[in-house]
Amino acid sequence: MTQAIGRLDKLFNPQNGEATPGGVWLVGAGPGDVELLTVKALRLIKSADVVVYDRLVSDAIMAEVPSGTLAIDVGKKPGSHGLKQAQINQLLADLAASGRLVVRLKGGDPFIFGRGGEEMLFLQQAGIACHVVPGITAAAGCAAASGIPLTHRDCAQSLRLITGHGKSGEPQLGDASLAAPNQTLVFYMGLKWSESISAQLQAHGRAATTPVAIIENGTRPDQRVMVTTLSDLSATIAREQAQSPALLLVGEVVRFYRQHHTADLSAISLMAK
Repeated sequence: MTQAIGRLDKLFNPQNGEATPGGVWLVGAGPGDVELLTVKALRLIKSADVVVYDRLVSDAIMAEVPSGTLAIDVGKKPGSHGLKQAQINQLLADLAASGRLVVRLKGGDPFIFGRGGEEMLFLQQAGIACHVVPGITAAAGCAAASGIPLTHRDCAQSLRLITGHGKSGEPQLGDASLAAPNQTLVFYMGLKWSESISAQLQAHGRAATTPVAIIENGTRPDQRVMVTTLSDLSATIAREQAQSPALLLVGEVVRFYRQHHTADLSAISLMAK
């Protein structure tokens, strides 16, 4: 990895000079809608020397990266993981050590199931300046774009964000409190293990009739929302051929969903012009 960065140095900086240490900005790109980027995130994207980005960063957001900026895809795809996390960590450190302003662009928020904490710790231990710019996490963005309130004083007094993909694969939902009916559960990366998630929640006592929303490509022009029940979750995913990125939203708040309430983002953009 370091040798590869050295070759980049010769390509972009042919003069032999001692590099001034740069820094890394862990930037949240939000769930996909380019207009949901923070002002700070957009400013950094425009001024970065290098953008290291994930698979979940939308094409619309990547279009904001200046044409002359080096953009490195380190996205992990199902069945094809590309660079391992340790290699990504080292890549960030090497790029910053060569004097570059590096934007590590992540879908959603860097610190919510984005491995931002791991990357930050590695960079800190390597003596690299690391800064964090929060982004709208998928739960908030996708629920809002679908017209589903994550909390509601009549039926959801708490909210839990849960990974649908454990460190070794299948998630282990050992907490019986997940069955409480007055809370909303949001599962990230839960499509693959939806059958297990459904079975475990029902085993803990969550009703089979609990409504579930599957939100695919949330906040993007091709957003799709599929409403089902906990018992029919995996069958619905198979029948509708739901694809990643998708979020599973479990709880009574899903009953507030109305298809005509979901805004056509492209139409709104045209009206704004």
